[in-house]
Amino acid sequence: MPVDTAVVLAAGEGKRLRPLTRYRPKPMLPVAGSPVLERVFDAVLEAGITDLHVVVGYKRDRVREYFGSTYRNAEITYHIQEKQLGSGHAFGQTTGVTEEPVLVVNGDQIIAPALATAVIEAHEKNASPATIGAVRSEKTAIYGAVTLRDGLVTDLIEGHSEQDYGLLNAGVYAFDAEVYDTLEETPRTDGSTTLPGLIEYLTETGCRVEGVKTAGYWSDATYPWDLPAVTREELRREAVSLPQRSNGVWIADSATIADSATLRKPVVVLSDTVVAPQAVIGPNTAVGQNATIGASSVVEGSVIDEDCRIAPGCTVVDSVLGQQVTLGAGASLSSGRSDVQIGESIYLDRRLGTVLADRATVEGGVTFRPGTLVGPEATLRAGVVVSENVPADAEVRN
Repeated sequence: MPVDTAVVLAAGEGKRLRPLTRYRPKPMLPVAGSPVLERVFDAVLEAGITDLHVVVGYKRDRVREYFGSTYRNAEITYHIQEKQLGSGHAFGQTTGVTEEPVLVVNGDQIIAPALATAVIEAHEKNASPATIGAVRSEKTAIYGAVTLRDGLVTDLIEGHSEQDYGLLNAGVYAFDAEVYDTLEETPRTDGSTTLPGLIEYLTETGCRVEGVKTAGYWSDATYPWDLPAVTREELRREAVSLPQRSNGVWIADSATIADSATLRKPVVVLSDTVVAPQAVIGPNTAVGQNATIGASSVVEGSVIDEDCRIAPGCTVVDSVLGQQVTLGAGASLSSGRSDVQIGESIYLDRRLGTVLADRATVEGGVTFRPGTLVGPEATLRAGVVVSENVPADAEVRN
């Protein structure tokens, strides 16, 4: 039977991306000029999907307000996961949407259309109730692995393993409708049901689960420093929907770029953004809608979200600015390797500039230590040197 329906799981918060996810879910964070979820939609539609079912939860209105009821002529039906009880539980919110097979993908992981197509085509040909996509990756110890024998899944290994298994579970599945019933029987772990747990239960009860090895692209922005890295990779892949002014330079028609400004490829500048004289943007940089880059400012290897205001003479390297961030003249967000604290966890030796969450205000001459995270609506007064994380709504002054 054909696979025409996709279930996209977009209910999670993305706690490891705090403070950027204070006001929006992880799937709505920008990568190379568009939300991660939009890139997921593009991939599954290009793979032949015509009907989208999206499971939302945390800050769900941000998703519904952005996409509405249709995307690229495909109807979107929203399903609510009130409590975050695992990916399997999220999938279960769509029980009964169709009697035909469904494609299931994570809404916070970027995949190439080829990956989704490979899983769909394999599932349409095989006689198994479930099919899973796998990609070669060096990140299996972080994100989870799958082992195959003669095309069948023999084991799934959750992330944080010390061993490199080679094949990564890409989070792309195809299920026959009967699997919804199996989901109800799947044992829970700490009150949650996961899709890897469902696959394990299927194999343990004697069901064939097909595995598809594919070279299709896969990427996940799990931590703040991943957003610039994933943006860099998306620009390398030329996965940008804007007009290309020159090789590796994408500029919206309504953007205003001063003649003396320099755009170093790859770089993307979205609509209604203004880049002032002598500013240098790029490489590996995405600037969102309605932003302003002041004269002689340098922005490199960074993600600048919509409605940001960067005053003249600023330096922004390997950094992430959320929506409506304001940088005063001469602010310095330099890059380097440092230990980054997210919540109670400390991640050693990461390359990161500064993360400024939505509506943070930075006055002139402020300098940041690499690896600093600033919460939403924080205010940093002129001339301060910021050497540790700043919580939401805080005010820092000399």
